[in-house]
Amino acid sequence: MAESTPSPKAILRGHKAQVHAATFVRHNERLATGDAEGWAVLWDLTIMRPRAVWRAHENAILGIRGWGRDKIITHGRDHKLIVWRITEEDEGRLSVSLPLEDTPTPRPQPWVLHLLEVNTMNFCSFAACLSDPERDSIEADAPTADVFLAVPNTLASEAIDIYTLPSQARIHTIHPGPKNGMAMSLSLFHHHGYLTLAAAFENGYVSVHRLDPDGSWTMTYRSQAHTQPILSIDVHPGREFFFTSSADALIAKHPIPTSQQEVDINFEPNQRVVEVVEPQQSNTGSSLLSAALNAATTSGSNSGPKRLKPWEHPLKVINTKHSGQQNLKVRSDGKLFATAGWDSKIRIYSAKTLKELAVLSWHKVGAYAVAFSTVEDSNAPIGKATPSGQPVESRVQEVPGASLRKVAGESQEADTRVMGAGMSVKDRRLQLAKTAHWIAAGAKDGKVSLWDIY
Repeated sequence: MAESTPSPKAILRGHKAQVHAATFVRHNERLATGDAEGWAVLWDLTIMRPRAVWRAHENAILGIRGWGRDKIITHGRDHKLIVWRITEEDEGRLSVSLPLEDTPTPRPQPWVLHLLEVNTMNFCSFAACLSDPERDSIEADAPTADVFLAVPNTLASEAIDIYTLPSQARIHTIHPGPKNGMAMSLSLFHHHGYLTLAAAFENGYVSVHRLDPDGSWTMTYRSQAHTQPILSIDVHPGREFFFTSSADALIAKHPIPTSQQEVDINFEPNQRVVEVVEPQQSNTGSSLLSAALNAATTSGSNSGPKRLKPWEHPLKVINTKHSGQQNLKVRSDGKLFATAGWDSKIRIYSAKTLKELAVLSWHKVGAYAVAFSTVEDSNAPIGKATPSGQPVESRVQEVPGASLRKVAGESQEADTRVMGAGMSVKDRRLQLAKTAHWIAAGAKDGKVSLWDIY
């Protein structure tokens, strides 16, 4: 059992409160974490030590994201969303004393670039994307692109506001409906040229909203796959579907329609008109879901009276038998997603089949945060060429949890042999940090476990 059980690559200790948020920045060179007392730590993954420690908020940190290479966004329960500038040069003047350590003088803070007063009464973290549809991820190095931020509305907790940076102006307010309860999780992205918002709510509903050219928002999807409040939402990198996890034991896979469906007004309200099929990429690049939408519109043009309504059927729902899975994150290659469980376990799933692939167990108390590093070479075929020309087997395989250590260990040994020749120790550590398939998990114990698997 000891040989077959995966173990973390490293344990990062330093937070004295539960870790609520984590994200990889600077092309996996750094890991940023935030805790329940407002502390943020920027970890150097080449040496597994802190490079910057500061009190970002007076209350718990709800979310943390990188913006380009030199900015970090934090969202705290003190009703503030702050953009910090942290370059490698800035790290030299910041403290490396961890929150667990008592210091006689206050730790210096990074430079504040933007500060927004936002609503954080419902524990919902912000969502963000670049204004440029061609470069959606805010982690991309796009210094001239504006950033769109989605946060719950200050007055109506079920509504969502969208701000833009650097102007800090509110440009949209979306009203999904008054009966949803509070907004619990958000995702903002571009889909087929439209700015799109996916929002999850307290009553288990999830909805997708598309920004039309006239400035209005159209709800293209609305479904209640969960019986309890939704805890997290994340969109697949292909932008054809997204996932939700909840306080119940269900995980759901939802479509992202670009338009509403046509239904016969004489049909029963709950009658299904067009079967929603799981999107798959065809040779022409369009999904089966898009084809179904187009077919529905064409076939309905010569029939009786029609009306438009949002799509309402998820692609797939599974009962995992484990309630309270939160902070669901999809890896950058779209092959895996992970959840942090109230039962302290980190679970890895196949994004294609929703099959549970692995359970990472080290923490003894509830896990709250999980993060994937960016996988740069995941689309390369098995036996891909490395910088030295030697092939290395792909780590992305659907293998049972018992084989995780074997897969990770063989890959790490191969990487070390390939990259070791002609490189300094510092360069080798940096290369390994950038190319490792990291999974970071933060828990109630204030510790962050770092895994290198798949």
